[in-house]
Amino acid sequence: MAEMPKDTPGHFLTPDELRVGIFVIIDLPWFKHPFTLNTFKIKSEEQLRELRALKLARYCYDPARSDGVALTGDQPLVDVSEASDGSPGSVASATSAPVAGHDDDPAMAIKRERMAKLSARRDQVANVERAFTKATAVMKNLNRNLMSRPKETLEDMGAVIGQMIEAFLESPEATLHVMGDKAGGDEVYYHSLNVTILAMMLAKDLGFDATTARDLGVGAMIHDLGLMDIPDRVLKKPPEEYNNAERSLRQQHVEYGVSAAVKLGLPSGVLAVIAQHHELADGTGFPKGVKGATMTPAARLVSLVNYYDNLCNPVDINKALTPHEALSFMFSRGRNKFDPTALQLMIRSLGVYPPGSIVQLSNDAMAVVTSINPKKPLRPWVMVYDAKVPKDEAIMLDLEKETEINIIKSVRPALLEPKVAAYLNPRKRVTYFFDAGSGDGAGKPA
Repeated sequence: MAEMPKDTPGHFLTPDELRVGIFVIIDLPWFKHPFTLNTFKIKSEEQLRELRALKLARYCYDPARSDGVALTGDQPLVDVSEASDGSPGSVASATSAPVAGHDDDPAMAIKRERMAKLSARRDQVANVERAFTKATAVMKNLNRNLMSRPKETLEDMGAVIGQMIEAFLESPEATLHVMGDKAGGDEVYYHSLNVTILAMMLAKDLGFDATTARDLGVGAMIHDLGLMDIPDRVLKKPPEEYNNAERSLRQQHVEYGVSAAVKLGLPSGVLAVIAQHHELADGTGFPKGVKGATMTPAARLVSLVNYYDNLCNPVDINKALTPHEALSFMFSRGRNKFDPTALQLMIRSLGVYPPGSIVQLSNDAMAVVTSINPKKPLRPWVMVYDAKVPKDEAIMLDLEKETEINIIKSVRPALLEPKVAAYLNPRKRVTYFFDAGSGDGAGKPA
């Protein structure tokens, strides 16, 4: 006999007893019914017809979440503990397979079409993930060889930027795919790649010419070149715990990076990005405290993106802001520190709920935002937590089409139950991707 999932209430109704307002729990695999989710409150006669078309003997429901239903009362209830032998109230009977022929129902055809689109979307994300992993490995090798074989390495770096444009920037929509944690020294490569990808996305809409875009790409990839000369004991220490000497040493990575870049013979546009990636438009940055008017456009953009990624991915992960919080902080408390055009563009590009935001939906489900909807920023794509659905088959919803479901609020990952956090996997280091599987090549930088 099939086992009832641990979090499924043991109460059932017959098909005729279903009505609007009942919170139903479909104890079938997600792909074997036409509904968006396995659990929901019935809101229309059409949903009732589709539920009854499944031809189940009994339908599991939750009285506590149903309108006007209590655990005792007039509603017929069947306790699973009292019917475990295959009788009408048992799980085996309640979850029996739908009768032959229901697959021809138009609703199932729509569901199959939607599942095919979701499968294609997962394949697209997987391709971008593979490209990101490869680009990170190449970056590590380039950094190792930069000083010993500068000419050859810089040529390779230029080729990598070309590959990144092709792999990540074929569509103007930003997508975040939540990857597994990466530990140790690799984090500097992930940070550099994050900054590069996001900066290149914004550069496209800012109209950077080919030379400026290339200088931006190379400069962003190696903007932290000077960190190689800073001891690990300083790099891995939370900045708020620095003494004055350690803080000064950490800040010297900018000058170390510029010196190394000069020896490599890098162009002035790249040197400016490295030199100014911690400068701020109001003059409060370091090392020289220059203001926005004297910074290059590429440097102003990298400074903005670098600041954002450091808010999301600080040394002390416990102090990390959600993408939603980071953008809100930068807009409300630091607008004067950044190029206003670039900041507004980044907020518009990443949306109200940027990729990576953990959100609570109106049906009480938890989800992670995977990509934005530029035309409707409150209705992005999300991946939903469902204990009954394997993680690699997780439900993905386009909230623009799922009009009955809304985002209630953004939630800090630290507040999630461990099993939910592991499923949604909000990693310590968020990574920015572009949906490379749609579009016709629009959105590539000049």
